[in-house]
Amino acid sequence: MYFQHAEGIRAEYPELVAAAIATTGITAAADIDVDVDGQVARFIAAAKARLADGTESDLAPIKAWRQTFSKMGLKPTQYRCASEALLRRLRKEGDLPRIHPLIDLCNAVSVAFAIPVGVFDLDEISGDLEVRHAVGDEDYLTFSGTTEHPEPGEVIFADAAGHAHARRWSNRQSGRSAVRRDTSRVLIVTEALHESAPDDVAELMKTLADAVAATWHVTPTSAVLGPGAPRFEV
Repeated sequence: MYFQHAEGIRAEYPELVAAAIATTGITAAADIDVDVDGQVARFIAAAKARLADGTESDLAPIKAWRQTFSKMGLKPTQYRCASEALLRRLRKEGDLPRIHPLIDLCNAVSVAFAIPVGVFDLDEISGDLEVRHAVGDEDYLTFSGTTEHPEPGEVIFADAAGHAHARRWSNRQSGRSAVRRDTSRVLIVTEALHESAPDDVAELMKTLADAVAATWHVTPTSAVLGPGAPRFEV
């Protein structure tokens, strides 16, 4: 399967820079050494240092996502990209919730860079995964188990079966492909639109891929995606 952004998305947002990481061998089993506490603490400390002189809304990656949400017709203070939501929670509560070692690691890297990071269970994705505008008949499974249908034109992560794995682009992931304790095969996606995104996304990708490799003793594949190389083969 492959992951890509539709041509219409890239044409509408030429400043978009994305990266993808895929790997097999992820586990959260208690008998496997998957301690990420030290790494999580280090990345969260970096995020707190970024917030020392202001709030998350002052950070360039967040400003760019807010502008993108406005362009999509969404109120930025009502619908926030994933990294802004995490940074806001970190600023208010002083820490992030622990969910799963991989999710905890990705969330910590996300706040350190102020860039959204999405993690998908590949076994729950049917065929290829594409960021595109919704037709309106796709189905989105919430974490509570209810089904929603994205608005026509909404930016979603959609697979070949018409499942929406994220709504409002980087705002909310589906419960269908959320990482669970029995997850083994994952796709990690990060996207940014600010001026230094090419350098920041490449650094984030390497940082996260190295952390995953060291923690689970796996060999991830990864790539930065752009107009010249828009598709990531999993």
